Amino acid sequence: MKSKFLYLSMVACGAFLLSSCASSYPRKSYEPHTYQVPDYGDLKLWAAHPDKEDPSDRHPDKNPPPVDLPQVDVFFLHPTSYTNQRGNDQWNAGFGNIKVDKKTDEGTILFQASAFNSVGPVYAPRYRQAHLQTYFTSDTASAKKALDWAYRDIRAAFIYYLENYNRGKPIIIASHSQGTTHAVRLMLEFFDGKPLYSQLVAAYLVGMPVSRSTFTAIPPCANENETGCFTSWRTFKREYTFKKKEGDVVVTNPLSWRTDTVYIDKTKNPGTILKDFNDVYPALVDAQVSKNILWATKPKFPGSFFLWVKNYHVADINFYYFSIRQNTRQRKSAYFRKSGL
Repeated sequence: MKSKFLYLSMVACGAFLLSSCASSYPRKSYEPHTYQVPDYGDLKLWAAHPDKEDPSDRHPDKNPPPVDLPQVDVFFLHPTSYTNQRGNDQWNAGFGNIKVDKKTDEGTILFQASAFNSVGPVYAPRYRQAHLQTYFTSDTASAKKALDWAYRDIRAAFIYYLENYNRGKPIIIASHSQGTTHAVRLMLEFFDGKPLYSQLVAAYLVGMPVSRSTFTAIPPCANENETGCFTSWRTFKREYTFKKKEGDVVVTNPLSWRTDTVYIDKTKNPGTILKDFNDVYPALVDAQVSKNILWATKPKFPGSFFLWVKNYHVADINFYYFSIRQNTRQRKSAYFRKSGL
């Protein structure tokens, strides 16, 4: 019973929230070596790729829907898996870190990236991600350098993807947490007001605040069928108030795919994934936009007694897994109808 909840309860002292849980910290000084562009022709540098078998290929339901032609590509940027574990004392993870790669693959690639696999192949590059402490440290100069270093890898991976794999296909950008930090930069550089925008089906920029004014030519999605737009949300327990002052943050309700404050009951949620990837919980979690965050009533499931945190960050995608799957198919269809293809 208790184990059913471990995936969510790790929010309390896990990958995302409390720096006080740390047992290992990055160096106080940032000492970058000469940057070398990774060889993304090596499949080992992809956590998910259509030319290899990986966890993003899996489906939690016994009879997954077929991937209809034509397909769109999904470029997925995973969140932080380089956290406060013993030995993780650099500002950036290196390639070939077995523990970090395992954590990435068995966590976010399985439970998050797979939510997008019903519309086409998933590409998820490994990158020298910034340490979790980047988001908590007072050493903002080192934090910025660490994030810049990570983004250079992602940029290199995306350029390699465009030159070798894309072949003019439409693209969905999907990300969570640190991945969203980088995805916003990627969209600003390659899509916002750029020719590549015509290939953008939509972007799912989850787990970080994204303001309405972030992009010049990419609007927030107004409904479930709009394309060339972005969605974004951060999930908290109902009645939670986020006190930090922020700009005009876009919050999408991942059950209605609108940005209004209309409450959407849990009966409208087609399915949630918890600890066991093969167990689907329909009608488990509701959703309502409240100012700059998304509210969700504390769900009830075996082990939910241990869900004492108010920040549901780690479950941003899991809570609405099947709604996301449905929506990617809706936007894909709308994109091809609009394009006349």
